[in-house]
Amino acid sequence: MAAHQHDENCKKMFSLLSEYLDMELPAETCKEMGSHINGCEPCAAFTESLRQTIELCRKYQSKELPGPIARDARQKLVEAYQKMLADRRS
Repeated sequence: MAAHQHDENCKKMFSLLSEYLDMELPAETCKEMGSHINGCEPCAAFTESLRQTIELCRKYQSKELPGPIARDARQKLVEAYQKMLADRRS
């Protein structure tokens, strides 16, 4: 499968994505973005990921913030993230 090449529509969509998810854009712009997202799997996946991240952040209470994670734990997270990205490419 060939890698997705982001075109100008993808770049425009990314620059407005936060406003789109917060419904702060004109209706016509939202309609155009929705159409693009529905037809572009990488943009759809990224949009859903950002939507879920925003939802989790809004639910998270600041008094529950954990302390810094250990270096080895951080390395394991980075490795898991890199593996996930590699799996998506293949």
